[in-house]
Amino acid sequence: MTEKQIPIKEVRLNNNCPVCYSKKGLVLTFKQAIIENSFYKSITSDITNSIECDRCHTTIYPVQWTDEIERVFEYHQKTVVPKKTSTYLKKKSWIIIVAVVLIAFTILILTIYPNL
Repeated sequence: MTEKQIPIKEVRLNNNCPVCYSKKGLVLTFKQAIIENSFYKSITSDITNSIECDRCHTTIYPVQWTDEIERVFEYHQKTVVPKKTSTYLKKKSWIIIVAVVLIAFTILILTIYPNL
């Protein structure tokens, strides 16, 4: 089973980086988790976020955020529209489901009509 994070929103911030003080380096990214294995693919409601600086290549953790960064984050967090949560069955799952139904149907018919 693999879990991937797909970006659903990426925003460049005009705030100063708390590490290098660059005004044009901060990038806020919201990501949504997708779980996939050989039987199904599921889009979850788990949303993660991160703020990184392109200039100094550091991740800015919430303890380092200034009040301005926090306000901008809260605004963008309200505007995030996640993908609808869903689960898609793959071909392998459908084959197994059909096979089980056919076997159950056959057993049912043979118990009702034992002389066939």
